[in-house]
Amino acid sequence: MASYLVCITPAHGHVVPALAVARHLLSAGHRVRVLTGSRYRADVVAAGAEFLAVPAEADIDLDRAGDLFPERANLKGPAGIRYDMRHLFLAPGRAQYGALAAALDAEPVDAVITEGLFLGAALLALRPREERPPVLVLGIFPLGTPSRDTAPFGIGMTPMRGPVGRLRNRVLAAVTRNVIFGPVNTEADRLAQDLVGRTFGGSFLEWPARADAIAQLTVPSFEYPRSDLPATVHFTGPLPSAADASTELPTWWHELDGERPVVHVTQGTVANTDFGSLVRPTIDGLADRDVIVVVSTGGRPVEDVGPVPANVRVERYLPYGALFPKLDVIVTNGGYGGVQQALAHGVPLVVAGQTEDKIEVTARVGWSDVGINLRTNAPKPAKVANAVERVLREPRYREAAARIGADIRGTDALATLDRVLASLSTPASAPSGG
Repeated sequence: MASYLVCITPAHGHVVPALAVARHLLSAGHRVRVLTGSRYRADVVAAGAEFLAVPAEADIDLDRAGDLFPERANLKGPAGIRYDMRHLFLAPGRAQYGALAAALDAEPVDAVITEGLFLGAALLALRPREERPPVLVLGIFPLGTPSRDTAPFGIGMTPMRGPVGRLRNRVLAAVTRNVIFGPVNTEADRLAQDLVGRTFGGSFLEWPARADAIAQLTVPSFEYPRSDLPATVHFTGPLPSAADASTELPTWWHELDGERPVVHVTQGTVANTDFGSLVRPTIDGLADRDVIVVVSTGGRPVEDVGPVPANVRVERYLPYGALFPKLDVIVTNGGYGGVQQALAHGVPLVVAGQTEDKIEVTARVGWSDVGINLRTNAPKPAKVANAVERVLREPRYREAAARIGADIRGTDALATLDRVLASLSTPASAPSGG
């Protein structure tokens, strides 16, 4: 039996995949402790793991960032990204590191499992290997390791081949690291020097490249090719989808077996406070088209969507395991897990997301030809409708989605993760570095 410490930034999209891994490890008889925010105590306990709370100063629920930091709403572009880097990810780092070190002092582990935005683990990974346990990063958003073949992570630029492309990448990397985000990276280096006696030596958000392993939860065909890909990167494929909470089907379900194409639109369960950003434009844009539009509100009351035309069906939740095989197109804001769930079923996409990691997810959708990237957070109805019709009309999108779907179905993420952890395994007596 091994012992693991799982570190998770308090956010729904981070907690769900990390707890799926925790449940898998627990089912194999391992001991698992989970360090995260207080909001997720019940979820951790329900999974069977031991809950460890991050200190109050690090207990920043990212899903409520708009309420906690209302000034974010007025910041766009690099200014908004700098704000998030400083307040959401850098600021909790000292307290996260203290809690992580205390947990390791209380009980040594065979490995620390984390995701890339938990800065406490980034600080731990800076320490010499002999002074800490192995650190494995779960790649719950697109791969951000720096490469001569890719633009810097976070700006949504797709690869450009040849010497000109590599020159572009070097220039962009230098500008983003030293100019656009230079002040924040300097703060991160000061914090790291103070706590562990070393600096990040570049963008602190690129720290997973220094981890002992990265379990990237996708397939190579949905990631940019890198001639300098670190050997520490292991493509596992996506985690298995959670079983549907209910198998009850809506009364209109039989309509999905007709001749009309079925289009599903969703903003997920977190970014769904304003249906005017994507759900409503999709409904309005496709109102007079010969399709069925299926809407999931992600738990919000269906009335919040407003009046709908005759070709629209709305539910709070839908049994995705039964729905995906019936779909012809998915319209989404680009959550990493949801996009790969669509691709696993060979369903092409129309995506509209330019915030957080979504700008990188949607860029990969367009680059891989599995769908159309609208390059906005709030598309006009006509723009959505035209993109949907193009995806339905041109076979190349479904063919590309089918190819990547076949790659995904050929993976076993949890088995691969087990192999990676086994390769890192050390006796559970490594120093914590605290």
